[in-house]
Amino acid sequence: MTAENNPSPKNRLDDDDYPAYTMGRAAEMLGTTPAFLRAIGEARLITPLRSEGGHRRYSRYQLRIAARARELVDGGTPVDAACRIVILEDQLEEAKRINAELRRPATKPRPRTDA
Repeated sequence: MTAENNPSPKNRLDDDDYPAYTMGRAAEMLGTTPAFLRAIGEARLITPLRSEGGHRRYSRYQLRIAARARELVDGGTPVDAACRIVILEDQLEEAKRINAELRRPATKPRPRTDA
């Protein structure tokens, strides 16, 4: 879910790669401020990707994660705790998805033959 803060090739975007929103646009879409995005970045919830020009960009997935953190913070949860909760929720969702994919289909029970 999170990425390291280094501008390695996997964390870089071409300016033509979209949907990836600038910090200002991402904050506007969330109804918050860039300071909030920086705070959840410092709490290591999301790390923005970098464009060729070095500008921060946020994906739709990152915005969904940030929106959930914002809900918790608006409800009175401290930013660090909200970020930990969102990470755990995301991990649980992924585990449930994997479990559903790996679960064998139910078989019909055999009829009993004892008298």
